[in-house]
Amino acid sequence: MITDDSPVLTVSQAAQLAGMHPQTLRQYDRLGIVTPRRTVGRGRRYSRRDVARLLQVQRLAQVEGINLAGIKRILDLEEHVSVLEHRLEELLAQAQQSGRVFAAATSGDVIVVPRGRRVRRTDLRIDVDHRAVDRADTAGALVLWRPSPPRQ
Repeated sequence: MITDDSPVLTVSQAAQLAGMHPQTLRQYDRLGIVTPRRTVGRGRRYSRRDVARLLQVQRLAQVEGINLAGIKRILDLEEHVSVLEHRLEELLAQAQQSGRVFAAATSGDVIVVPRGRRVRRTDLRIDVDHRAVDRADTAGALVLWRPSPPRQ
């Protein structure tokens, strides 16, 4: 059965459907913007979903005026959001079925919290990796701050 994800189109067929030159599709593949699947002989095969993505790239470039690096970032973020939304749906369905409560651990993992248990202030802790603080790659760090109550 052929689906939207079935890799059945050659480079020239996909280029014709997207209204692009075949060399443009090869460039997008090299840049990782639209990556088709490969045959045993390493030939590119595109799906209908790939063609839809090519049309989206074309719209972003021509209508919105976004460069290829920006387009790649947008598409990667959209894919990441889609994965997260799918995971959220799974967790919500699991929570509804089991009646359990979920929370985020200090490690960032999703954990099951027993029903009726409250998280105390002493349970809140921040693990600091001092090696990461010394490096410049702390842009993804999460800082938890809770203001003290005003003194009277």
